Amino acid sequence: LELKRMSVSREHRGRGLARALCREVLAFARARGYGAVVLSTSMVQVAAQRLYEGQGFRRVGTSYPSLLGTLLNFQIFHYRCELGEGN
Repeated sequence: LELKRMSVSREHRGRGLARALCREVLAFARARGYGAVVLSTSMVQVAAQRLYEGQGFRRVGTSYPSLLGTLLNFQIFHYRCELGEGN
């Protein structure tokens, strides 16, 4: 399952909503038999990286979104959360 474009508006941040949404996505995927959840986020989204890593996601790769991204060393980080037993 791919998680795309999860966001919490600024006025509602800091209340654990993103963490709850992420847990719900993982539960949804697990209940439907998916083996893993994957997502991508940019190198500047440090809070998102911490959120995902705290939920069990592991960085599995990096890429560049474009030639300009390569020239600017702007990386996209790819994450994966395995949904095996106990996750």
